Amino acid sequence: MLRQIITPLEQSFTLQLPSEMLGKTVEIIAFEIKEPNNESINTGKEKSQRLDRIKQITRNTLVDLSKFKFNRDEANNYEA
Repeated sequence: MLRQIITPLEQSFTLQLPSEMLGKTVEIIAFEIKEPNNESINTGKEKSQRLDRIKQITRNTLVDLSKFKFNRDEANNYEA
């Protein structure tokens, strides 16, 4: 699936499809979005800024689980 949200400045727009869509029947739809959702825009710079912001917000809540071992017997022990 390919989704792009753009603000066209000309009547002509060129869309480059991913190689996995070549030779397949695809549907292209264009309609106006009344209130653009900025979270849907995934340009490199905006995506990088959002990821950095998420990292800043969650940096104090991260837990290192690299040494965690799951014990199935202990998890399913219903005798208390």
